[in-house]
Amino acid sequence: EKNKTYPGSKWTDQSFLKVHSRNAEFVRSKTVDLRNGSTVTEFILVGFEQSSSSTQALLFVLFLALYSLAMAMNGLIIFITWTDPRLNSPMYFFLGHLSFLDVCFITTTIPQMLIHLVVKNHIVSFVSCLTQMYLVFCVGVAECILLAFMAYDRYVAICHPLSYAQIMSRQVCVKLVSTAWLFGLINGIFLEYMSFRNPFCRDNHIENFFCEAPIVIALSCGDPQFSLRMIFADAIVVLLSPMVLIVISYARILASILGRASSSGRGKTFSTCASHLTVVIFFYTSAMFSYMNPRSTHGPDKDKPFSLLYTIITPMCNPIIYSFRNKEMKGAMVRALGRTSLA
Repeated sequence: EKNKTYPGSKWTDQSFLKVHSRNAEFVRSKTVDLRNGSTVTEFILVGFEQSSSSTQALLFVLFLALYSLAMAMNGLIIFITWTDPRLNSPMYFFLGHLSFLDVCFITTTIPQMLIHLVVKNHIVSFVSCLTQMYLVFCVGVAECILLAFMAYDRYVAICHPLSYAQIMSRQVCVKLVSTAWLFGLINGIFLEYMSFRNPFCRDNHIENFFCEAPIVIALSCGDPQFSLRMIFADAIVVLLSPMVLIVISYARILASILGRASSSGRGKTFSTCASHLTVVIFFYTSAMFSYMNPRSTHGPDKDKPFSLLYTIITPMCNPIIYSFRNKEMKGAMVRALGRTSLA
């Protein structure tokens, strides 16, 4: 009776009960999985949460001073490069846009960190984290490309001085800056998709003071290796391709400088190029460590110093490096501050 076969069917009572039991177990397991894997709607930025209250107060004062200095210096460079007629050259046109990118970059991350050093609530919404990551991607990629265009500008100015005005015309400079911004906007969309393509249902604690892509991807469900590999491949293109252009430009500049007889001319040219090279080394070193290193070599103690380097130290150092090593910039700053004092 228990194993009776129904008319017109191959099913028996016993086989039917076995299948029903398996289906019920599958439904129960899926229900448990869904209950345990609830979708993450917010993240917690650990940042400097584990530091003592006195350390956090000291860090707040330090980072606030650095942020204020970076904003003031970059704002001054933007003002004088866009208003001083004596700085009407492609080099200062690019420098003004570099300072604008630095202002955007530092404002995307540091104010939030300063707030979290004061308040106890370190929660950021999913949308806020997504927006912050996109802005970091967009501005960072645009700055990489702009630094390469600035190296090309120095190459043309030093190696082809007679054709410089024709090659680096105003229209060409505008197109180069627009290309940097456009590539940053488009590439940011791709990187954003790769970072958030998987759902988030694991730990929502981010071991940094802002939403950094490799750390966020590691928190997603499923296998994050594909997204990490794609971001690594993108970093090779975005970081190494401009670096190749920079290396080629400065190799030709160096060959041109060494071929000159005047030692004074060499010194002036070296001084002009050294500023740009210093900025390139600062920015690229920190960015390559963050996005081109295996995650197994990373950790909070290693990630935070390099994140601080390219989010606050480099934007602060850029205007200082350019202004202290450039007599025209010093003169323009003095004139701008003098006009402000008179006003």
